[in-house]
Amino acid sequence: MIKHKLALAIAATFTLAGAVHAQSARDYINIVGSSTVYPFTTAVAEQFGKANKNFKTPKVESTGTGGGFKLFCGGVGVEYPDVSNASRAIKQSEIETCAKNGVKEIVEIKIGFDGIVVASSKKNAPMPLTVKDLWLGLAKQIPEPGTGTLVANPFKTWKEVNPDLPAKKIEVLGPPPTSGTRDAFVELVMDAGCEEFPAIKGLDKKEAKAICQTIREDGAYIEAGENDNLIVNKLVANPNALGIFGYSFLEENLDKIQGETIGGVAPDFEDIANGKYPVSRPLFMYIKKAHIGVIPGIAEFIAEYTSDKALGDEGYLAQKGLIPLPAGQRKQVVMDAKNLKPL
Repeated sequence: MIKHKLALAIAATFTLAGAVHAQSARDYINIVGSSTVYPFTTAVAEQFGKANKNFKTPKVESTGTGGGFKLFCGGVGVEYPDVSNASRAIKQSEIETCAKNGVKEIVEIKIGFDGIVVASSKKNAPMPLTVKDLWLGLAKQIPEPGTGTLVANPFKTWKEVNPDLPAKKIEVLGPPPTSGTRDAFVELVMDAGCEEFPAIKGLDKKEAKAICQTIREDGAYIEAGENDNLIVNKLVANPNALGIFGYSFLEENLDKIQGETIGGVAPDFEDIANGKYPVSRPLFMYIKKAHIGVIPGIAEFIAEYTSDKALGDEGYLAQKGLIPLPAGQRKQVVMDAKNLKPL
């Protein structure tokens, strides 16, 4: 009888929210999105499942940030996710897609910070890099030395990029375009490295953006999917390659891989937290407000995620590699989450 009433209540609520296909109840939270945020949300989901006998452990899938938003913004109803993890802020175009599909109130929760790491096997000597080196190694087009004319990237080794680097083949394993890590890497590394060239500054803004952000497609950059652990394993198998992923995956595998310095700063917890490491970004979680009170446990899950024992300086997520928010900012995040403040 109770299950029957719950099913009717959920169906009625989704009808009011504009859902078309809410035919049956779902009694667990469905979470999609960023592969970087995935281990943090999984840890919270497991803790939530253990601590709350009245609720099932949430289902967490690693789909990539862009893929997560595509699913999340598909509509309101049990067939659509309740939560989307993201390693970048939601774009205006994604908010508009959500709205077109009836997802009109979205709660944004900033959970902390992460560094994007360029890593290699521990079998290698450290390889000090700059954002300029990385752009020259990975851009599809670069200014020709001496003339400044834009040409297809001719560099095959890192030594050709910078005489101080080893004569190793340029081979970088990284995330696909659907990944928030890829978006952030393009913004924080490719854009920054590109800015150092006068030939780029002379272009109009749209053309310059395309040149700065387009990654080469000749095999030097290899899209390795949304599974960052797979990149770690490939680095171990191929000591000549570099890999791009979130800091937490470096911290979990320090016995096998190392993070390269960028601009002379190592990707460690302290320097990401204090802003010295140049390739760091905030991480987010987005909640569909129409699902709160309909899918069981969402409000309680948010409370667990934003608790001091999870997000605090000594919280269990910091132990997994999440860089905590400053105390004042964390206090505001907790307050906004409690009030379910929409974007």
